[in-house]
Amino acid sequence: MFKLENTIKLKTTLLSLGVMSVFVSSLFANGVSVDGAVKYPTKDGKYGPYHVNTQNVKYNNGREATKNEINIWNVDVKPDLKDLPKYDTKHGKAIMEDGKPKIAKGSVEWGEELYDKNCGMCHGEFAAGGKGYPTLAGGKTADLVIQRLNPAHKSPNANVALKTVGSYWPYASTLFWYIQDSMPFTAPKTLTNSEVYAITAFLLSVNEIEIDGEVIDEEFVLSKENFDKIVMPNVDGFYPEVNTKDPKQGVKNMTALLSNPKIYGTGTRCMKDCIKGDVKELLMRIKVDLAPNANQPITSERSWKEPVSEGSGKNPVVSGNYDTYCSACHSNKAIGAPVLGDKDAWTEVMSKGIDTVYENAINGINAMPPKGGAVLSDEEFKQIVDYMINSSK
Repeated sequence: MFKLENTIKLKTTLLSLGVMSVFVSSLFANGVSVDGAVKYPTKDGKYGPYHVNTQNVKYNNGREATKNEINIWNVDVKPDLKDLPKYDTKHGKAIMEDGKPKIAKGSVEWGEELYDKNCGMCHGEFAAGGKGYPTLAGGKTADLVIQRLNPAHKSPNANVALKTVGSYWPYASTLFWYIQDSMPFTAPKTLTNSEVYAITAFLLSVNEIEIDGEVIDEEFVLSKENFDKIVMPNVDGFYPEVNTKDPKQGVKNMTALLSNPKIYGTGTRCMKDCIKGDVKELLMRIKVDLAPNANQPITSERSWKEPVSEGSGKNPVVSGNYDTYCSACHSNKAIGAPVLGDKDAWTEVMSKGIDTVYENAINGINAMPPKGGAVLSDEEFKQIVDYMINSSK
């Protein structure tokens, strides 16, 4: 009797599971998923906001981007070098030379010329560092193990590691992409692929990066064909590979890392009265009030509008040119350039005479390149100088 009763229960359970299975399958077939007693619409067997848009909203703004428009912006280069450009391009199309696409390539020698013209004013000669901007060369990968033993100290460790392209960055592809997408600071996305290859080659050379066992010299030419030979010194300095073909191997790689005692701090722990001095000195405060711009109304309006002066008496085109070409240096005292609005600094500048000020601005002075790197006429750039002078009285 006992066996018969349990057999009936087992059959009933199996039947119920079978019915449920058919029910769930039918739901998926009809584009519905059940999770926690809640039904969700599905698409290709998946559900959730990332896969299914449940909002009943139709947009009819603008048009679909063309293939070339997408190519102009789709320039990210990953460590596998899949999207590293082979040709020089313009407006998303390959530039033709003698009837063939022009191969993108650049030498170290040419890269030094381009660096001095576009980068040196911020990052210093030979990428050794500038006022207020990162040092790109130098440092040792072996020094990365040096830790800040007590972050509360003003000088936690006098010998803290210098993190640069050569000592810290794991992939040269990141360097190429960053330059291509964001540099030079005053005119990003204006460099050709060949120019980016050249500047990348120069920065690799000043960091003494080796290819095939030899340090890159000034005659070395970088292109897509030999880019994969670059192995950065700190390529294994970050988390291990977890996106492996065998998922279990990724777990093993991470487990091995976390089990290594050498990656953890070896300093003495402080459990009481660790911070010396006034705690208020450790706080970082935002000096600019962000409230007025924090809750801007959402809009889909993207059409170009001609700048309109709001009764300030300032020419919006001139002030816009200042923001584009000059503000990077003239709004930061740490760089050493006279800051906009600093009356004393500009009084000293004007003591040389307006003609000299114009001449220095147009031809360049100290770390400032001619016209600050701007592609403007002399008269247009003089208007920016006048704007800065008048705004600093």
